[in-house]
Amino acid sequence: MSEETKGFLGWYFKSNLLMRILIGLILGAVVGLIVGPKIAWINPLGDLFVRLLKMIVMPVVFFSLVVGAASISPARLGKVGVKIIMFYLLTSAFAVAIGLISANIFQPGTGLALGAGVAAGKKLIQPSLINTLLNIVPTNPFGALSTGAVLPTIFFALIFGIGVSYLKISADSRIRKAGEVVFTFFDGAAEVMYKVVRWVLEYAPIGVFALIAVVFGKQGAKAFGPLVVVTLAVYIAFFAHMFLVYGGLLKCYRLGLFRFLSGSKEAILTAFVTRSSSGTLPVTMRCAGENLGISKGIYSFTLPLGATINMDGSAIYQGVCALFVGFAIGMPLSFTQQLTVIVTAVLASIGAAGVPGAGAIMLLMVLNSVGMPVEAGTPVAAAYAMILGIDALLDMGRTALNVTGDMACTSVIAKTEGELNLEKWGPLENI
Repeated sequence: MSEETKGFLGWYFKSNLLMRILIGLILGAVVGLIVGPKIAWINPLGDLFVRLLKMIVMPVVFFSLVVGAASISPARLGKVGVKIIMFYLLTSAFAVAIGLISANIFQPGTGLALGAGVAAGKKLIQPSLINTLLNIVPTNPFGALSTGAVLPTIFFALIFGIGVSYLKISADSRIRKAGEVVFTFFDGAAEVMYKVVRWVLEYAPIGVFALIAVVFGKQGAKAFGPLVVVTLAVYIAFFAHMFLVYGGLLKCYRLGLFRFLSGSKEAILTAFVTRSSSGTLPVTMRCAGENLGISKGIYSFTLPLGATINMDGSAIYQGVCALFVGFAIGMPLSFTQQLTVIVTAVLASIGAAGVPGAGAIMLLMVLNSVGMPVEAGTPVAAAYAMILGIDALLDMGRTALNVTGDMACTSVIAKTEGELNLEKWGPLENI
């Protein structure tokens, strides 16, 4: 018996982690509904869990990405990079289309008579896509690390890792040895962070309980009230995308969807309750390596990238919510406008960091692109405010789908590169 399973809390550490998280989720929902807004006093317990996850995000991203980039030859790194970006963009485009189809079927917002006198929506700062792309290149890499800027950190880690990979294959023995030493250091640092990840996850059931209890305590049944149709449309689109797009993609490469979901469930559940793709990244990486048998050289590159630019759940959210606003103000979007939503949502996803609420900021860009800017005192602002009222509930599902998409695309890339341990997939690999 290990030391961590002894003592008063031995029963806790010996029990199944996923079951503990599920129990925490269910109890949190029940307690939140019963107690109501007064449950907010336990919010610090949930905040602590999110802080712990954020504490390990940047070190995990940086060390693991350097190791991943340094583990693959420069030529192969370029090949893997192009393939994963193509998969991410393609699935995002499908996601917006599915969201629009779902919204056209359910027509959320139809019948609402929103006028200029209704309260304006919450004002958010609209990001510039050009500035977002320029800011990918950090002027101070250490500043990017310290402030938690994921995109600049990913860029610098990739450049640094590629540099290490060139050193490792140098004809000069001194340079080659230096490259091996640097690689060994980062590999060891990454392993230390993976150990810390396991420790943080032991607190997950408590953090999950607090986060869910506060959400249900504040929202209650009202979260499903006037916006029940848009919520239904969004979640049906989420499941349709999961089973049709991801299931079809995995099927094409002879990988079983249900075996994939079984190996990914811990990361999906963590994403659902934390509403943070970046915060879930350490858990996603552990599931990819331990449960799905994906090579570290693949997932340490594709997953941090996906947590930043692959936003399938957010793309569906954009499609449904844009149509909701159109129906709510009595201006349904035309076919051309809906095509514009697809293009804008896919491009906007590049600048959406994997943090809670990023989808609401992306929605501003999408609404602007179809001539419905959110301005104080307008019906559009009123409809936008209604979306923000249940944004936390929608954010749970879209973040879970974002993480699912990262892992599905990564599994396929690993299979095509011969970096997938098929023994982890069992007989389902041939389904």
